[in-house]
Amino acid sequence: MSHIALPTSPHIAIIGLGYVGLPLAIEFGKQLPCVGFNINPERIAALQSGLDETLEIDPAELAASSQPRLSHQLKDLTACNVYIVAVPTPIDNNKQPNLTPLLEASRLIASVLSAGDVVIYESTVYPGCTEEQCVPLLEQLSQLKLNRDFSVGYSPERINPGDQEHRITNTIKITSGSSPEAASYIDALYRRIVLAGTHLASSIKVAEAAKVIENTQRDVNIGLVNELSIIFKDMNIDTEEVLKAAETKWNFLPFRPGLVGGHCIGVDPYYLVHKAEQNGYHPEIISATRRLNDSMGKRVATDVMRLMTQKRIHIVDANILILGLAFKENCPDLRNTGVADIYNELRSCNAQVDVHDPWVNPEEAQQALNISVTSKLKQQYYDTVIIAVAHEQFKKLDGNKLKQLCKDKHVIFDIKYLLSAKQVDGRL
Repeated sequence: MSHIALPTSPHIAIIGLGYVGLPLAIEFGKQLPCVGFNINPERIAALQSGLDETLEIDPAELAASSQPRLSHQLKDLTACNVYIVAVPTPIDNNKQPNLTPLLEASRLIASVLSAGDVVIYESTVYPGCTEEQCVPLLEQLSQLKLNRDFSVGYSPERINPGDQEHRITNTIKITSGSSPEAASYIDALYRRIVLAGTHLASSIKVAEAAKVIENTQRDVNIGLVNELSIIFKDMNIDTEEVLKAAETKWNFLPFRPGLVGGHCIGVDPYYLVHKAEQNGYHPEIISATRRLNDSMGKRVATDVMRLMTQKRIHIVDANILILGLAFKENCPDLRNTGVADIYNELRSCNAQVDVHDPWVNPEEAQQALNISVTSKLKQQYYDTVIIAVAHEQFKKLDGNKLKQLCKDKHVIFDIKYLLSAKQVDGRL
């Protein structure tokens, strides 16, 4: 194998400017020439005006940055020699990996790929995907050969939407490459921006597997406490009290029951299941966890309606308020939010449901979920209030303030344990 002359003066292109790509482009832009590329002209225009709809980058930081250069035009990539792919890897309606964005990004790069270039993937995939799906496309469309003409690496993203503490610069980065030379080059490249350091994996497959199990592990742990909450509810035992008691042991993991959504925990395990089944093994624990966690929204709605019935509150035409729509606290991300399942189940029973979330974009909620977000809360109006997301704004609401929104006879259901057991009628 001949040694490739890797770029001595990296000129980076970040493909995809969402929750992962934009912060990455900002950090690399502080060190090196960088193009932030997105196929959506409206996204580019918004960023150029200083508006980041993900709220991951402060407007002042965005406005003050001369790098990266933001573009939706392919010609602006031709001068680049390091391409980093940060596009979504969702699932389809059958819970199968949807690699369309990843493969389209690979086709785009192949059209401008030159000898000596490096392509790095950050999108979450199953082990083997980079080399089995992306590399053949790059080779076929560019007429170049891996490890002879160009190199490939995988360095999985570890972005946590809404988390201002764990950022790119202070979170250890996993790196890998298609050859020892490429791996060392990619590792050194990321060490320029990641102050916390890097972990160089022995292969691309190891790096892919490490990423996909990070979120699978969290999914399984949340699934366990979700199942425990169901068991304890049937025993008339308060789950929170049980968990607090158990946490007095030094090695007990502090997970809480709840909804699992977003682009990571609720999606990544399906990628691992897909690959395992291709190899002839059906994962039992992972698959069961996914079914359980996916059912929690409807379970919450059922529990709420049972409590309403016990208080002789009619479900039909009841006024219900859901506090929170984003998949997690303090971020506007609506991807795979479990709150939508609660809303749809209650609406299917002909309840009138208001959704209030100061973080989300009402237009996006309407377009993506067909849910109208209300900005005004009505006093003494609601038969039921559901606390679905632990936004900072909702943490300031005590039981008395919530009761002011409710009719004399009402139900308060707290998914996020923001209130004490005495202040609510039900919780997970």
